[in-house]
Amino acid sequence: QVQLVESGGGLVQAGGSLRLSCAASGLTFSSYAMGWFRQAPGKEREFVAAISRSGGSTAYADSLKGRFTISRDNAKSTVSLQMNSLKPEDTAVYYCAGRVYGLSRTSEDYNYWGQGTQVTVSS
Repeated sequence: QVQLVESGGGLVQAGGSLRLSCAASGLTFSSYAMGWFRQAPGKEREFVAAISRSGGSTAYADSLKGRFTISRDNAKSTVSLQMNSLKPEDTAVYYCAGRVYGLSRTSEDYNYWGQGTQVTVSS
């Protein structure tokens, strides 16, 4: 049974940082590209970042590039999202997701999803 469990969300002031982690189990982690998506209240789920199976390739939403960094540790079956210079508009539930083969910016391409972790940025 595949499980993706996010952690690290919380309440932070604007300008602060958070590091989200996603622990995977029940799958051969190194065979899966991983992604982070987010969904704010009343909005559609949107792409945040993705990383290839080896970690050698990454992709980011254009609006987030430079503030967010995705990384993975295949030995620990974890993927992380370092978020810096947070803004109130970053407030959302953040989800990690996994898909076989290459990274994708499209949520429909992902096979497995976590339950999400809430990030709230106060102004």
